[in-house]
Amino acid sequence: MSTADLSAELKARHPTRSVDASANVREKPQKALLYDMDLPLRKTFYPLGYAVDVVTNDPRVLRAAQDSFGHRRLRRGMTPIEVRIGVTPGGPSKCPPEPTRREYGHLYSLVADQANQAIIDLKTLTNFAWLNDAAFRCPPYVRYNFLEKIVYLLLGASVVTDIHAACVSRRGKGILLCGDSGAGKSTLAYGCARVGWTYTSDDTSYLINDAKTPRVIGHAHRLRFRPETQALFPELSRFEITPRMEGKPSIEVPVTALPDMRTSAEATIHAIVYLQRRTDTRAQLSGLPKRTATRRMQNELFSAGEIRAKHANILESLSNVPTYELQYTDLNNGIEALEMLIAGI
Repeated sequence: MSTADLSAELKARHPTRSVDASANVREKPQKALLYDMDLPLRKTFYPLGYAVDVVTNDPRVLRAAQDSFGHRRLRRGMTPIEVRIGVTPGGPSKCPPEPTRREYGHLYSLVADQANQAIIDLKTLTNFAWLNDAAFRCPPYVRYNFLEKIVYLLLGASVVTDIHAACVSRRGKGILLCGDSGAGKSTLAYGCARVGWTYTSDDTSYLINDAKTPRVIGHAHRLRFRPETQALFPELSRFEITPRMEGKPSIEVPVTALPDMRTSAEATIHAIVYLQRRTDTRAQLSGLPKRTATRRMQNELFSAGEIRAKHANILESLSNVPTYELQYTDLNNGIEALEMLIAGI
């Protein structure tokens, strides 16, 4: 049989083979890229009071967003940011690892594995996360490692500057509680709240970029503690220890579970206090040089490149805020020292 006859016979047996093969060649690259993934679900949330539209194809993403951001309704004046998360079926029976974070220029990536990753353009705020079913094996995983991380990166690139500090207020005067990890920021903030102070945040505060006076927003709807804090506050013993972002165990407590606790999502900053917890001294408050807080906070910035430069400039607004160091051992004496500070400013 000649080559021409063989070709004719094959076409007769499989009349659509060549057409299908051609179609597959055209479609396969696009399908592999998930370029045209349909995202029919959309809901608006207000983290830190700013509008964010979460767009997805999986209702589990919206439920996670509700857990993270459903406490807030106040909307600030800005065009909503879109966060896009597409979910594909399948994956192993355990959660993916913690994502590796990388940044180059204004591009930021979160990569846990081949199927669970995100890319963010911090300049245009364009973003997309690809996840699979494995990411939902552990309920907090999507919230802490992707959803909250993406949202706060986008807000940090546009409207706020995050500060490693707790925030409490007395008589309308806000204090930022700063210090290294383990200095007692969350513990002292909650201790103040238990005796009538107004609570705004326990570990991270967000300086509003366009505020005329230094003003921060916090996660006033919840508190997060290290497990050992339960020994100090018996009312926390009923709350379970859960994984936290970056694998740190914590107790996450909604303020609605703590009656009579005063909260405010925002506070105007009148003083900054760096905590030094010691075992050999009574509470002692001493002044620090001007711009101490600005310099320290600039060194602690997680951002890079143009975003870091912008944040460093915004932190200059704290240069004239009185700054102190508080050495303390006993929680009650620490609170008394803060009461004296508020009375004098």
